[in-house]
Amino acid sequence: MKLKLCSVAGAALLLSACATHADWLVTKASRADGVIALSYERNEFQRPDMNEQQAVQLAEQKCKNWGYKGAEPFGSQSTECLSRRGFGNCGTRRVTVEFQCIGMPGQQ
Repeated sequence: MKLKLCSVAGAALLLSACATHADWLVTKASRADGVIALSYERNEFQRPDMNEQQAVQLAEQKCKNWGYKGAEPFGSQSTECLSRRGFGNCGTRRVTVEFQCIGMPGQQ
């Protein structure tokens, strides 16, 4: 029984080491087009605990600073390999989500 408990505890500890924190960063912004791209980077072993609501709030704030009413996600995300490791594996990835600003600037 103790061996089973130790095995479960060890596995949980090992898996929790893979979870990391990452922040959303603005990687592309066009006031004229009303488009914001937010990204984060991770390596092949990391599984960042990302807060999707934080991304929405960041995009909405940027759009509001430009005079728009708010922001909506386009609905998909893209992943780009930034560095390759041996055997074609991707070492570092950038995950990006794009948002469209809504409401014409200056309108209430």
